[in-house]
Amino acid sequence: MEDKKALIRALNDSLRTTFMGGRVLMTAGVQALPDEVRSKALSAVREFRGFNEGNDPHGEHDFGAFELSGQRFFWKIDYYDKSECFGSEDPADLERTSRVLTIMLAEEY
Repeated sequence: MEDKKALIRALNDSLRTTFMGGRVLMTAGVQALPDEVRSKALSAVREFRGFNEGNDPHGEHDFGAFELSGQRFFWKIDYYDKSECFGSEDPADLERTSRVLTIMLAEEY
């Protein structure tokens, strides 16, 4: 079980830090921000290292929150089947899982 959790964490970290290995979405609120703020938010997601028991109870590095330009942001990674219609049965299996990283304003959650 720990090996599977470590693999999920590594896959999530890879998506979050490189924006490769899944889809990256921004909510309408993030899209509407000035280019400079949006760019800084993307960088903040990539550089996020603030994982703790409160925001990462399962140790999968699938959620984070940060403050930027007077606004609170969340990012979250969800696991879907390859059609992205249903949840993935095994987030550690790349053949059966699509990862989607969503960046949002906290007020949009």
